[in-house]
Amino acid sequence: MSLFAVTVLGHDRPGIVADTTAALARLGGNLEDSTMTLLGGHFAMLLLVRTGSGREGVEHALQPLGADGLLTVDVREVTDDAATPAPASDLHVLSVHGADRAGIVSAVTGVLAGAGGNVTDLTTRLAGGLYVLLADVALPASVDVAALRQALAATADELGVDVSLRPVDTDEL
Repeated sequence: MSLFAVTVLGHDRPGIVADTTAALARLGGNLEDSTMTLLGGHFAMLLLVRTGSGREGVEHALQPLGADGLLTVDVREVTDDAATPAPASDLHVLSVHGADRAGIVSAVTGVLAGAGGNVTDLTTRLAGGLYVLLADVALPASVDVAALRQALAATADELGVDVSLRPVDTDEL
């Protein structure tokens, strides 16, 4: 059984999830992980599916999705490396909000990366002029979280936004 990353992207319409997952189910594919979201009228899916069908079989099964040219479908085989989750005590939630401007994601994720932080999930939304960023971050145990918060606050001041970094309460998971 091979593991495939499947991406589907295009103008949103009802039935994208149902059509995609039905095609994979007909192959006997097991949907092991996924993320799906609506981005400004476009629907984006990223799936990890395990199936005994080869890449060509998966591509053939999903080919009807892109037949009208409104959806782009990509299939690639990925390695079966087991993810190493960070210890629960190192998981944090980063939130940023403020007036929209270019470079917010780059600046705050650059600070996190500089501290060895790994962004495991990130979502942004623009509502009117308010920009909101939420991210799950795994930090190495050696990180000085207070110093990281100060670095993030300094970056937030430069950007004119508010930022917070708080540990994840394991009861939330």
